[in-house]
Amino acid sequence: MSTDFAPTNLTHHFLIAMPGLDDPAFARSVVYLCEHSERGALGLLINKPTDLYLQGLFDKIDLDLQRPDLAQAPVFLGGPVNTDRGFVLHDPMRQTDPPNTESAYASTLHIAAGPLDMTTSRDVLEALSNGAGPRRVLVALGYSAWAEGQLESELAQNSWLTVEADLSVIFDTPIEQRYDQALRLLGLEAWQLAPTAGHA
Repeated sequence: MSTDFAPTNLTHHFLIAMPGLDDPAFARSVVYLCEHSERGALGLLINKPTDLYLQGLFDKIDLDLQRPDLAQAPVFLGGPVNTDRGFVLHDPMRQTDPPNTESAYASTLHIAAGPLDMTTSRDVLEALSNGAGPRRVLVALGYSAWAEGQLESELAQNSWLTVEADLSVIFDTPIEQRYDQALRLLGLEAWQLAPTAGHA
């Protein structure tokens, strides 16, 4: 089946699961795509919290969290791949000594077309433990990944709706409302989606 109609780059977009997507890892999920190219795609689920909070995570890794605003923030299940690794979605932090455009952290992906970074190195957590670091963060264990052509195939099968990401859904919307709020970016409500509905 041809997928020529599919956008070639959905970086900084939400994937919103259609009702017919019965994979338990992704049912009623919203995925923020950090990277999408002809080689595949990588993203983080933004509406599947674990039972772990940041305070508990920092206790586990022997760091003292000096950010009271984040202590009770949930740690998310970012996806089914590498669930023992941490991924931090956050406002960009740039080096200041000397000032340049490089990330302040060792292993950071700048999300093209979007005002966010995704860091996998421990130094971003160390910055938070010192009371500094990015203002807004979403910490996830694991990530979601699609091989070359896989996401395009799922889009052709109407497994997902897509819409440009809105950061307020990630950082300001209560978790239980994020699926519905992401749909509203398309002018849709969940009740309007039948499992066999077409791609919007």
